[in-house]
Amino acid sequence: MNTPERLELTCSRAWPPLVEEPLGEWSLRWADGFTGRANSALAVGDARRPVGDALRAVCDFAHDRGITPMVQVVRDSPNERAIAAAGWVPATGHGAGHEVVVLTTPSFHVKARAPGRSFHVKARGGSFDVAVADEPGLGWWELALRPGEDFPAARQVLAGGKVGYGVASTGDGVAGVVRGALVDDWLHVGRLEVAPAFRRRGLASALMDAVQAWGAEHGADHAVLQVAEGNSGALALYAGLGYAPHHRYRYWVPAPGSCEDSTS
Repeated sequence: MNTPERLELTCSRAWPPLVEEPLGEWSLRWADGFTGRANSALAVGDARRPVGDALRAVCDFAHDRGITPMVQVVRDSPNERAIAAAGWVPATGHGAGHEVVVLTTPSFHVKARAPGRSFHVKARGGSFDVAVADEPGLGWWELALRPGEDFPAARQVLAGGKVGYGVASTGDGVAGVVRGALVDDWLHVGRLEVAPAFRRRGLASALMDAVQAWGAEHGADHAVLQVAEGNSGALALYAGLGYAPHHRYRYWVPAPGSCEDSTS
C-alpha cells in the first residue's frame, strides 16, 4: 500500500542528499542548502525518542552544517501535530513554498519507440528533437539549474541515483529539460523547465512523454512528482496529464529563539 509515509521515503531516495543520518526512523539530510527536500529532517515514522528531543537533534545537525533547521512532514499526520505542539511553526518563508502537493499517476501512456533513441516533435511554432540520456549535457545544466544554484552540491543531488536527463532541443540549443529518477517501480519526475521563448508550444507535455517512456523502459509502472501548492500552472499541466493529488507535506521550522544548539 502506497501510504503517504512510504511514498515520502521513495521520493527522498529519488532526490538524495549528500549527507543522511538516521534519527530513529526519521532522516537528517544535508546538501549544502540546495532545496528543502535535501536539507531538512524527513519526519516519517518513529524518531524513537520524545519529539522535543528529536527536534533538538534536528537543530544540532543543522547548526553543525550551517543550514536552517527544518522538518519535512506529511500534512495532518501525528508527527506534524506533535511538531506543532512542540512549538515549531510552518516555514512560510521557504522560497519554494512551504506546502507541497505530491501527485501520482498509477500508470502512464507512453509512445512506442526504441530504447535510448530520440524522437521528433512538431510543436506550435517549430519542431524539436526530444531525447532522454544517461548523462546530462551542458545545455541540460544551464536550464535545469536556476539562478544561484550552480554549485557542486546541486549537481551531486541532481546526478544521484538512476537518472534520465530529458532534453528538447532545436538547432539553436536547448529549449526544455526534465529529470527522471527511478526508485524500485516508481518514476520520480522533477526539474521540468522550458525556456521562456519556447513556452506554450506543448514542449512540457512532450518532455513528460519522453521521460515517462524512459521510465517505462526501465521498469517503472507509475510516477510521482512534487509541486508547490501555489504553482497553479504546474498543477493544471499535470492534472491534464493524468496526475492526481496523493497527499501533501509541509516544512516546519523552530520558533525564533527556540532552537538552541545543545552541543555548544
